[in-house]
Amino acid sequence: MKNLSLENRSYKELLLSFKDWLDILGYAESTVYKLPIHLQEFFNYLENHGHSDINSITTQTVLDYYKYLKERPNQRREGALSKGHLNKLQQALYKFREYLKAHDHKGINIHLKYEEKNDKDSLNVLTQEEIKELFAATHYSNPEERIRYRDRAMLTCFYSCGLRRNEVVHLDIGDILFDKQRIFVRQGKNYKERFVPINKHSLKILEHYVFDYRTAFYNYKETEALFISYRGTRLQGRGFANRLEGIIDATGNEELKQRNITLHSLRHSIATHLLEQGADIEQISTFLGHASLESTQIYTHFLIDQGNEQIYPLSREKGLQQQSYPHLPKKRC
Repeated sequence: MKNLSLENRSYKELLLSFKDWLDILGYAESTVYKLPIHLQEFFNYLENHGHSDINSITTQTVLDYYKYLKERPNQRREGALSKGHLNKLQQALYKFREYLKAHDHKGINIHLKYEEKNDKDSLNVLTQEEIKELFAATHYSNPEERIRYRDRAMLTCFYSCGLRRNEVVHLDIGDILFDKQRIFVRQGKNYKERFVPINKHSLKILEHYVFDYRTAFYNYKETEALFISYRGTRLQGRGFANRLEGIIDATGNEELKQRNITLHSLRHSIATHLLEQGADIEQISTFLGHASLESTQIYTHFLIDQGNEQIYPLSREKGLQQQSYPHLPKKRC
């Protein structure tokens, strides 16, 4: 609820100071952005319930606030707040308590139970038709042609190549091995490097972006970053998330707009689609850069829960690189 307003001056100052504190401590960009938004909702609740000073906050105040959160409707889609979102709101409160103690305040008492959630609940997998819609929307997702082609290349990395956000952020031009049909991921999870296969159609999209549209960005010669921002710097995670929101809006699909589609949803989607097409579970695990098969098994369970129990392994000789993605547009983008 980023649009909530605050009237209390001390709360406004605390919010800015809290954000600066997170930034100074080196928290991830997404954390520095999101936790203050969650804390702002707490401050808004305090204002509306007669608390003009943080010293008036009791254990019961926090419990009442959390009860309110569990009962309030989700403003982006039908139903209540997800367990994952509730846990993030809890995280903001606990982190704010740390902030207070670091600034010689006694802190606030928080006695909240972590919401146990099933990993399958947070997959939020898109259908192949919905993926088609996203790619089609990149033809009109922004008035600027260079942004539209960057959008298409971005979707290719997150969906077709199944990369994590941090992996895409740190991609350099030299990491796209056009001759080998591979992408070199040097900033994988836990700093594990790997090579990701990329099919010819997806490679064409990246080639078109790199040689025809990346050069339209300011200061492009001064950085090796594959994805560049308006300012000529490496595009960061928040920038990618904003562009995904723009692409989703461009689809005009109200159901998509209501769902909590994230960059990681694209990674979940390609893994699920490959499994549906018969890819070997071990091969998918390698493709995604999972440390163990247990992480990949969640997609098998997800498909079974969806009623798809006929999942056959793909012969290892076929390989992911030769996999065609029938859900992607076939014409040259």
